[in-house]
Amino acid sequence: MDKIIVTVLLIISGVVGATLLMNSVLPAINQSSSAMSGMTDRLNQRVETLITIVHATGELDKDGLWQDTNGDGDFDVFAWVKNVGVARIIALGESDVFFGTEGDFSRIPYVDYAGGVKPYWEYELKNGSEWVRTVTMEIEISFPSTLASDIYQIKVLTPDGVSDERYFSM
Repeated sequence: MDKIIVTVLLIISGVVGATLLMNSVLPAINQSSSAMSGMTDRLNQRVETLITIVHATGELDKDGLWQDTNGDGDFDVFAWVKNVGVARIIALGESDVFFGTEGDFSRIPYVDYAGGVKPYWEYELKNGSEWVRTVTMEIEISFPSTLASDIYQIKVLTPDGVSDERYFSM
């Protein structure tokens, strides 16, 4: 009889222990699986998003003189950025544009957030109405005065963290 009681108590203890283990491990596994799934979705979106700065230039001619090529009276720097990924990029004004000479560049605010103070940037999609694959976005950075001839860097960062940068001289 003693052996039966001990056996029953051991079986009950084993079942209770297994239940406690499953109740603590299973939620952690589910939470980890959910986190991995979310991370995979974000990584997949990032992989599908890809941009390339095709060309960048300023309104200086070969002699370093200002040429107001678009007739707006401001000194402008232009960059053409192509969406070469498969994802549509939205909220273009939420992108970050960094510009300046090597080692001395800063974030340029989008025109809607600049409060009318230059420099600021704005954009125009050149061959489409949405920034989807193969569509090029022209970025225009407007400055209150002419920039000096030098080597400049422009970096464009999309809202989901994909970026490209280019060095150019003017």
